[in-house]
Amino acid sequence: MELFYIFITGIIATTLGTLAGGGGLISLPVMLLLGLPVHSAIGANKVSNTVSSFSAFFYLLRHKNINLKESLWIIPFSLTGGITGGLIASALQAENLTIVAVILLIFALITSFLNKRTFEHDQTLRKSGFGAAGLYGIGIYDGLFGPGQGTLMLYLFSWLKVSYLKAVGLVRLATFSSCFGAAVTYIAAGHIIWSLTLALLAGSFLGAQMGVRLAKRMKPSQVKPLLRIVTAILIIQLIFDRI
Repeated sequence: MELFYIFITGIIATTLGTLAGGGGLISLPVMLLLGLPVHSAIGANKVSNTVSSFSAFFYLLRHKNINLKESLWIIPFSLTGGITGGLIASALQAENLTIVAVILLIFALITSFLNKRTFEHDQTLRKSGFGAAGLYGIGIYDGLFGPGQGTLMLYLFSWLKVSYLKAVGLVRLATFSSCFGAAVTYIAAGHIIWSLTLALLAGSFLGAQMGVRLAKRMKPSQVKPLLRIVTAILIIQLIFDRI
């Protein structure tokens, strides 16, 4: 029954996470409630997200919703960020990670009202210092903790003026890169409980496929309100967890 709960959690969390980010704040609390050690729960998220994120990216790539050439440059920044975050995760207490998450998400929520872009542009994604720094920084956060990473990435790509569907694909590629780097460090440290991790992975794979198909039906005007709702829920839940 425990494996079934984790499987269903993976479907729900990754479907939402693909559309607007925030899936980790569904899957992580469930695994902690089931008694997993915090590092094992985070590690399970990293391993499952590595596979599910790549599957979602590959779906959009195969259907020509995203261009491989303009995407590849984001991999080293997210990968390096994920490895960096995974390496320093054990040195920080969970409470400190929560504070970082709340600050980043409040900043993202405020900037969403200042930024009038609504994913209606579809510019070619070009390498830039701002983009590289954002990818690396969010990659570190993803390796450290993770929940809210996809939401922050969507805000970043909104600032970079790419379309919503392309942004979903780029977020999935960046998530794959940072989670792969982090997953390696969690596996090497022996934190992974494989039976539970594989159950989450199976659910996450299905959730990712559902998410990208729903994303193709989303209108640009619907994205910002959804992002703001998810961001507000993430902030409230993180603060509530600290009380």
